[in-house]
Amino acid sequence: MDNLIRDSVPLELFAWLDADAELPDWDMLKGCPFGATHGSPTGGTPLPGDMLSSVQNYFAEYHLEYFRQRRFNHFPSRLHALLLFATRTDADTFRSKHAANVYGKYRVCARTRGAYVCSFHDASWLDYLRLPHSLSIAALDEIADHYWSGRTVEEIGLTFMNEPWREPPVIEALFQGTLEAVPGRPRTGYLPGFA
Repeated sequence: MDNLIRDSVPLELFAWLDADAELPDWDMLKGCPFGATHGSPTGGTPLPGDMLSSVQNYFAEYHLEYFRQRRFNHFPSRLHALLLFATRTDADTFRSKHAANVYGKYRVCARTRGAYVCSFHDASWLDYLRLPHSLSIAALDEIADHYWSGRTVEEIGLTFMNEPWREPPVIEALFQGTLEAVPGRPRTGYLPGFA
């Protein structure tokens, strides 16, 4: 299956938003150095304990973007796209893995409107890149190739510290286009399992 779509057929995608937030729009990201990401911290200056995490996040994003420019230039950039979830299950799996990133936010469903570009990737690759290990450039390139090709971490069979590393896939959608909210009751991120 090709993980890049250029179309105008409506898709439903999911996001975690603050209660008073409106759906982000790709047009507002033009000229912005980083896209709106579901996995980014809530903002502000990182605390000293978060500095290593911030460096790991930056390096992971940098290498994925560098690789995309070399081999997958026709795909949307993570830095200039909305990062959404392909399904409600993916949004909920992300919440279970990264509860602090969605605490106090609401899961919303959005529908595409008009022409768009959207690619689908397993965000668990970023979790693997952010682990405290040292990877060679060749290993980083292999991971980036798997990510941009649309493979999941489950398909590859990774190890960390000589132990199998298994994580459920979280399929994210890198989206450029226009979204509209799908009416319905949003789901809270306060307590998993409660609406």
